[in-house]
Amino acid sequence: MALNLFTVGLNLLKKSSLSQGKRHFSSIGFVGLGNMGNYMANNLIKKGHKIVVYDVNRSALTNLVEAGAKEASSAAELSKNSQMVITMLPTNDHVWESYTGNDGLLSTAEKNTLFVDSSTIDPSVSQKVHQEATKKGAKFIDGPVSGGVVGARDGTLTFMVGGEKEQYDRAKPILEAMGTRIVHCGDVGMGQVAKLCNNMLLAISMIGVSEVVNLADRLGLDPKVMTSILNTSTGRCWSSEVYPPVPGIIDTVPSSNNYEGGFLTHLMTKDLGLAQAAATRSSTPIPLGSLAHQVYRMLMTHGHANRDFSIIYQYLKNCKV
Repeated sequence: MALNLFTVGLNLLKKSSLSQGKRHFSSIGFVGLGNMGNYMANNLIKKGHKIVVYDVNRSALTNLVEAGAKEASSAAELSKNSQMVITMLPTNDHVWESYTGNDGLLSTAEKNTLFVDSSTIDPSVSQKVHQEATKKGAKFIDGPVSGGVVGARDGTLTFMVGGEKEQYDRAKPILEAMGTRIVHCGDVGMGQVAKLCNNMLLAISMIGVSEVVNLADRLGLDPKVMTSILNTSTGRCWSSEVYPPVPGIIDTVPSSNNYEGGFLTHLMTKDLGLAQAAATRSSTPIPLGSLAHQVYRMLMTHGHANRDFSIIYQYLKNCKV
């Protein structure tokens, strides 16, 4: 009887270990170490994960290698030696090439390798990459993030995940090392849908906050006082409270650092363009989204492409009508 109980217990232990093993990744690859990716990868290291990193910009690798990451010489090498790969890249083309290029991630992907793309791209591109990954026997989900550079640094990002529930469950424990909310949005591409809609609203709200604070300033009210009133009134939002465009309110946001770093204007313009294209395909009216796109395109033409998108406040402040 005792032997039988021991055998039953041993079998249960094995099943439990196998179940946990499905969620355990002995090696994680990370591709794309820009303003967001660098912090995200660093948080994985801090949480005890072994990671391999790659970026075309060699200098972006330095602090992560010093923190304990291994450096790969190419996307293909990284993929070959990773059970899970996270990508954080700027555009549709960067993602497509990184996955499907001759020396890309899928060229050496092992069966059941899990790929998570946290870039912000067109949902249709995510779906096409998923199709290519499936041909290789690999798994792919999209997992764009919200929270900006501050959220990436503090490990408080929200992940919007599109893909099979089983793969979402596999990825979730790893994503929780970089974020505090991991949401399953549906099939592949639905994470991108959520992200584009969120970023369109973010752009609109940043323009709105900048307009009203600038108006208050010109009418004689201190911008800092106006911002504090917004944050205890009905106009309160992320752009006023967490990421204010007015310098000197929060020391750690880009507006207090000459609008350097953060979420760059050219990336916001790109995201608004993706939202506009999706709206056109689906015959969806987005009057404010379309206007926000034009505003950020205007900022690009005035030399602000590589400044944080909250630079809209300074642009409006300097405008003479």
